[in-house]
Order: sequence, then structure tokens, then C-alpha cells
Amino acid sequence: MSLKLTKNDFFLTGINSVMVEERHPQADFSCHDHDFDELVIVWRGNGLHIWNDIPYPITCGDLFYINAKDRHSYESVNGLVLDNVLYCRERFRLAADWEQLLSGEHTSQEQRYWRLSTLGMAVLRDKVDELAKECMKSEPLSVQLSEALLMQLALLLLRFRHQPNSGVLPDAHQLDLLLMALRASIAEPFHLDSFCQQHQLGSRGLRALFKHHTGMSVPHYLRQLRICRAMSLLRYGNKTIGDVAAECGFDDSNYFSVVFNRACGVSPRDYRQRFITQLRKAPMQPSAVVNLS
Repeated sequence: MSLKLTKNDFFLTGINSVMVEERHPQADFSCHDHDFDELVIVWRGNGLHIWNDIPYPITCGDLFYINAKDRHSYESVNGLVLDNVLYCRERFRLAADWEQLLSGEHTSQEQRYWRLSTLGMAVLRDKVDELAKECMKSEPLSVQLSEALLMQLALLLLRFRHQPNSGVLPDAHQLDLLLMALRASIAEPFHLDSFCQQHQLGSRGLRALFKHHTGMSVPHYLRQLRICRAMSLLRYGNKTIGDVAAECGFDDSNYFSVVFNRACGVSPRDYRQRFITQLRKAPMQPSAVVNLS
């Protein structure tokens, strides 16, 4: 059963419509939902975000629009730094197309997960810090200013966000290029040296940069992507274990089973069966704990 987080525990007063919860760092957090909406902006580190039973390996630049009805949790965190921007739509006073600015319950979950460019994160960092200071005041002018800052933040997110699997980013930094290439390589081999030659980058410096921002190595992140993709395929698809292994970049299904078992504590076959069993039960049982370290 999910833990319920309420606005009374997080918002300064009954008229404040916006709050910023700094998670520096974010610890493991059990499954929960809210009676408010939130933006999740990941600045650094890594972990696993389970969102409505779908696993997302997260690191710097990940952006989520979480609705009150969503259930989510954080697992296997490693130096994870993020900000939660909380907001109550029913308290908004400024006239704006908030559904467009902040994707609501009528937007699919797939369209509420984005990536932010390195340039965008630098711009957004200052705006979030400004909002965090203003929302800690309760006088009417500060409440309005907080809402106006949220509007600016939402507009900047629209400017700087891109689809997670997008292969094109006009203002791409070398870190952005690498993250996009890794996401495009879930089913295919990835060779960092070849990537660096293609983009005229130094492999040693890029490895260090990636480690600094994400808290993990390049192969580690790619393995996270592949395991989470496998988890989704096993939960919601009917492909054979061999086909799942191939789609997740594993030529050998036996090796895939070993890696999956090490990460999830169960074999791919047992994981699929456990999820099928959970669907037949009420209430739903906790999912397997994933160890992506």
C-alpha cells in the first residue's frame, strides 16, 4: 500500500500554491502518492525511479511531471541529488494555460518524462533556487511571485527539454551527446572509443565528466538502461526470454539471465511470473528490489 503525502505537511500555509523540496541527497523512498502535483528535476547522481510500476534508471537531466494520482518510489540511489517542485493547481491565481505548461492527468505517462540539456540545467538551476527562496514566504505578494516564478520555470522547461530517446539536440553538450548515444544503444553494442573518434572527443576526459555528473561509469549506466528495459518488457510484454535478451543488447540469453538475477534477485522467468501473480492479488505485493549498483 502506498504512503500518502499531504499538502498540509509540505506547504507553508493554506494559500501557498508552490513549494520546493530540496533532496540533496535523495535517499531511498518507499512507494507513495500525494494530494498535490510535482516536478522532479534530477541534478546529479543516479538511482532507480519506480513510477506507476515502471522502472526508470535516473541520472542528471531527467525530468518528470508527477500527478497526484501517480505512485512512485526511489531505490538503489547513489549520490542522487534532485529537487521536487510541488504545486496545488486548485490554488493557482494567475490566468495561464496550466495544463499546457504543467502536463496534467490527461497527458500520458510517456509524455510526462523528458530529458534536459546541459545548457538548460544551468539556466534552470538559478530559477529553481530563486523559487525555493520566494516560496518560503507567506505574504500575498510572495505567493503571487512564487506562482509567477513557477510559470517561468515551466516555460523554460518547455524550451530546454527533449524526448529521452531523441537523437537530435541543437545545443548538445558532449555529455548530452553521450547520454543520447547510450539510450540509442540499448539493443546494440556501444564502443566509447568509436563514439569519441566520431565526435572528436577525448575518451579519458569524457569518462571523468560522465562519472562526475552521474556518479557511475558509462558501462554501468548502459547496463541500468538495459535491465530496466528488460523489466518493462517482462512485465508488460509476451516476448520470449531470448527475444527480451536480444532487444536489451544481450547476445547470450544465459548471460542475460545471470545479469538480471544479480540486479533483481530473481531470474527473468521468475520475475515475469511474480508480476503475473501480483496482478491476481489484492492488494498488490511489493515488487522485486532492484540492485543496479
